[in-house]
Amino acid sequence: MKDINYILEMIPHRYPFLLVDRIIDKKDKKEIKTLKNVTINEPFFSGHFPNKPIMPGVLILESMAQSACLIILDFIDNPENHLVYLSKVNNFRINSNVIPGDQIIIDAKVVNEKLNSFKFESTCHVNDKLVAKAEFLASMVER
Repeated sequence: MKDINYILEMIPHRYPFLLVDRIIDKKDKKEIKTLKNVTINEPFFSGHFPNKPIMPGVLILESMAQSACLIILDFIDNPENHLVYLSKVNNFRINSNVIPGDQIIIDAKVVNEKLNSFKFESTCHVNDKLVAKAEFLASMVER
């Protein structure tokens, strides 16, 4: 298991846009399992929605993309010299709301890679219930 300090070393995102709190498991260069603690004091809850806080779907997708990014950057030389950009999203589906107090378990895996482009599949679960899934492409570039 790798903690937040490792994540901060690997990806450039910072509060309030860092959406991965811990790496739970990692398998080779292909799969990762991460955790995102969802708390009421996150800034987006004040407007989404004031009397019924729900994590925006686009931020759930971003947590998936950040998790996937951690697969790539851990296996290249000088990860601090690279960025990973989300380039295309397919079949993104939200099955259930994510609310304050939830812990999202994010599973991401590399389906295909070619040059500096990667195809991923990812799912998010809360209490073993599927809350979201997506396929997406990301590209690695030099900073």
